[in-house]
Amino acid sequence: MYDISLDNFQGPMDLLLHLIKKKKMNILDIKLEVIIDEYLNYIKHMESMNLNIASSYLVMASELIEIKSRMLLPNSLEDDSEEDLKENLVNRLIEYEKYKELVPIFKQLEDERSNYKTKSPSSILEYKSDNNYTSDLNMEDLVNAYKKFLERIEDEKPITTKVTKKEISVASQIKKIRDKLDAYKRLDFFNLFEVKTKEYIIATFLAILEMSRENEIRIIQEGNFKNIVVEVIE
Repeated sequence: MYDISLDNFQGPMDLLLHLIKKKKMNILDIKLEVIIDEYLNYIKHMESMNLNIASSYLVMASELIEIKSRMLLPNSLEDDSEEDLKENLVNRLIEYEKYKELVPIFKQLEDERSNYKTKSPSSILEYKSDNNYTSDLNMEDLVNAYKKFLERIEDEKPITTKVTKKEISVASQIKKIRDKLDAYKRLDFFNLFEVKTKEYIIATFLAILEMSRENEIRIIQEGNFKNIVVEVIE
């Protein structure tokens, strides 16, 4: 009695591989007549239940029937075509099994890759403007402050990546920063990063750089190791 459905398999090769493992056979030493009977019985069982069967399963069934018919011929009528059909089927099963074994590896790599965010390469020098900074603060100081902020967040709470429907854009962060500066005129640099996620932090940092380049804000550090302050340019 079968308790599985075609939905559990990715195709006829997947079903054949399942039947081989079910019988605990080695692909290189399978009893082809047993596997053929198992496969054909399985298809017949599905047909008797009036279930739709994909054409690929029926094509494989016709191939297996051809192999079985040649196996039933008397020895005197055997030719090399039977062995060729067997060898071809075994080689396809071996190849399919190799691909199937690689699937979880690729899935793991895909999951690991989703933890990284990328953007088109650009030069940070385009954000540099001597008019935007006072004291000894320069672009390198700002980047270092950004790195230290990321390290601080990492120490406080691990940053996890998750897929969200709401996209955080640089433009939306610029609007938020403008609204805050309209109310307070002057803010601590680190207080602009309200949400501790990679997407939010990156978008906010790029927004600050863009506003600085457009001379909307001034970024100030009044002394070594002092807080970095962002203020609106009237």
